[in-house]
Amino acid sequence: MALDITAANSIFVITVTSLFNAPVTLQNYAADRAWDAPELEMAETAMSIDGYLNAGYVPNPVDQTISLSPASVSIPVFETIMTAQQTGRSLYRMGGEITLKSTGRKYTMVNGLLRAASVMPAAGRVLETRTFAIRWQEVTPAGV
Repeated sequence: MALDITAANSIFVITVTSLFNAPVTLQNYAADRAWDAPELEMAETAMSIDGYLNAGYVPNPVDQTISLSPASVSIPVFETIMTAQQTGRSLYRMGGEITLKSTGRKYTMVNGLLRAASVMPAAGRVLETRTFAIRWQEVTPAGV
């Protein structure tokens, strides 16, 4: 039996307790990509002059880019965070959780910051995707 790998039935929830009274479920992602997170560098290495590979564990944040359709009802959520950060000249911490029903996996994100955001959609023949970049302290995988 083949494993279902659709992202269409995923659930992505964020929390910003200092701005929103309840968790917010993100909706209406971009057509080609809902989110992505590049690989996480977990080791710092140095090659000695005589050919030994030295290494050590180094913690690093996890960057994630969320891509939303220009008609997404979730865009005002990120615009609210952007505006609050710009107005208050301070940052708002957030949490997140992605549930992938298709693979039975869940990812919990902690201590995130909205690091960058498109301030408005690009406009061509139609409005284009909006992106929002979050930097998480850590992401922990688990089974559902």
